[in-house]
Formats: sequence, C-alpha cells, structure tokens
Amino acid sequence: MSLKNLESYKGHIHEYGFSVINRVFSEEEVEKILNVLNSIDTSRENFRKSEDLFAIRQFLKEIPEIKNLVFNENIKKIIKEIFGEHYFVVKSIYFDKPETSNWYVAYHQDLTISVDKKLEMSGFGPWTTKQNQFAVQPPLNVLENIYTIRIHLDDTDGNNGALKVIPKSHAKGIYRPETIDWNIETEKICDVEKGGIMLMKPLTLHGSNRTTNGKKRRVIHIEFSDMELPEALQWSERMN
Repeated sequence: MSLKNLESYKGHIHEYGFSVINRVFSEEEVEKILNVLNSIDTSRENFRKSEDLFAIRQFLKEIPEIKNLVFNENIKKIIKEIFGEHYFVVKSIYFDKPETSNWYVAYHQDLTISVDKKLEMSGFGPWTTKQNQFAVQPPLNVLENIYTIRIHLDDTDGNNGALKVIPKSHAKGIYRPETIDWNIETEKICDVEKGGIMLMKPLTLHGSNRTTNGKKRRVIHIEFSDMELPEALQWSERMN
C-alpha cells in the first residue's frame, strides 16, 4: 500500500500513546518473513521456549537475514515521518504466542533499555542482568523519546492476545499499574490485521489477555531512539 498521509497516525500516537496502521506489509511480504522464521534453529541461547511463549531476544542480531524483509519502504517511511529523521534501532524481540497459550501479561510500562555494560551512573537504575545482557531503567527523558513498532504476522484481536492499552497514560511519567484509577481511565483493545503494525510509546500502560480463540499471535517488536546515552554507555542492539 502507499502510506500517503501519516500525519493523523503521528497525531494519534502523540496524543494517545499508540496508533494502529494496517496493510504495511503485503501478504507476500509476511509470508517471506514467516518462511525465514520457520527455518531457524530454535535451540540457541537467546531463544526462550515454553508451552505458552516462544521468544527471540536481540532478534535482528540473531536473525540478520530478516532485516531487509522487515525494513520495507513503508516501515522506513513511518520511521522517518512519524518518529524522526535520525531514529535508529535500540532493541528487538520476536514473540510467538501459540494457539493454546495461557500466557497473559498484566498492565505495565516498558521501563528498561538494553545496554552493553553496567556502569554506576546517576539517574540509571535499577539494573538487571540476564545471560550477559544488561538492562537498566534510564532517566525518564530517555524513555519518553523511544518509539516501538510491533509488526503483526497474524490477525490479532482481544481473543488471541491483542494488546490492551490505557490511552494517554504515556504522558503521566512512571505510572504504577496498582494505582490505575478506573474511574478516570479507560481500556482500549488494539486489533491489528496480519501485515499491520501497532506503534506505541513505551510509557503507555499495556497488557494482554490469554488466547481464547485457538489462533496464533506472532509479533516482531522493535524499539527506536535518536538519543545517544551518556558517558561510555551504549545501546546494546544499536543498528542504523
């Protein structure tokens, strides 16, 4: 499809913290991505496998041959026109929520970034380390600057774990889920068609329900920033 006018999507993500754009990938482009995913050796260290979830961390580094398929002309245009001229990849994950999955995710914000090392720095913390990968909660302005693209490889709705979000929660700083006031907040379920994307700010409160319709939900999650980190700290998955 030709994405002519992206201004309305840009306005929506700025105001509400998320936006859905369908038909970003053609049927054929989605099939090519799935062919690569179906042919990979899933026993590697950065792959997490359980009955409820299969995930690949550092996805674009682990599966470099997928990069050209993911960054089609539409995605490049969206990054440039909605995010900004100088945005680059800082994190990527692939999620496969199987048909029988009982996996559900409680409301949360995405509060950590992936970095190359652990440094004691003012404003950065707490830290976590998993398999030699370092994650840290950075200062608020770093989180506010990030955009996330979630590429949907299956039709997704409330019955197979589409994200539910609280509109405008991205503008409220660190928002603890246990303090959500349901008298003033509303929940929105973000249906996305196969080949569509969801754009999100990481501070938008989001979660997802268990799968009830026996359908898969496969999503490529990529985060972008245009900020350099202070001192000697680097984004661990930085990719232009």
